[in-house]
Amino acid sequence: MDIHQESGIRDAAAAIVSAFDKRVPTDPVKSLIEPLGLGAAYKVQREVVAHLSRNGARLTGRKIGLTARSVQSQLGVDQPDYGALLDTMEYADMDEIPWNTLIQPKIEAEVAFVLERDLDQEGLSMVDVIGAVAYALPAIEVVDSRIRDWKISIFDTIADNASSAAYVLGGEPRKIDKLDLRLCGMRIDNAGEPVSTGCGAACLGNPLTALTWLARQMVRLEQPLKAGQIVLSGALGPMVSVARGEVYEAQVAGLGSVRAVFGR
Repeated sequence: MDIHQESGIRDAAAAIVSAFDKRVPTDPVKSLIEPLGLGAAYKVQREVVAHLSRNGARLTGRKIGLTARSVQSQLGVDQPDYGALLDTMEYADMDEIPWNTLIQPKIEAEVAFVLERDLDQEGLSMVDVIGAVAYALPAIEVVDSRIRDWKISIFDTIADNASSAAYVLGGEPRKIDKLDLRLCGMRIDNAGEPVSTGCGAACLGNPLTALTWLARQMVRLEQPLKAGQIVLSGALGPMVSVARGEVYEAQVAGLGSVRAVFGR
């Protein structure tokens, strides 16, 4: 990589880090990194996550993004991506999420998996992956682009840690052996009215398919998923813009419900 390419990655990372720190969105960074390919976008992401880690954040797992065709359509992209989950992003059911930590938030309902075994071998099968899952939880991911007006390409969202901001976990873990996650229905309500609906099949056909895809990716990158880590497997339906002071409840069949509370 020549000095101009390194400069593009450095400048893109600096723009996104500044947006994280100041809570002010930046212009798209696609033009800085697109000539270098998607690998460069992930290099930017690693720089951004390293900055957050230097400020005290700890890795808790991974998120898969852009798994639902509806979300891909909303954002004009055609493949999944992944990002890092940090302890500073985690909230429990009904915890208040401070509004001043966000820029232009939206939410998605997802299935969260918690692992009880490492997934570090080559050639992982779905059976291997299922066997490594301790339990599942309903989750709400708060997505929030550091790119102005959500005008993102896949280069922008990857660089921006897959547009992640926070995640809310339900409090009743469920074993997955009796769940049909492909057909599980999902609904998000606000003030008693549905604002998003979907099902497990919207997530790469099955949330377990998404988890298997990620596990294989991370082995190839020599950053395998580890016991105790959380994986948000991807949206079960369309993203929803949220408002200050509002409460949103996601219900996932077989897993129960979880609520995200946004501060004023």
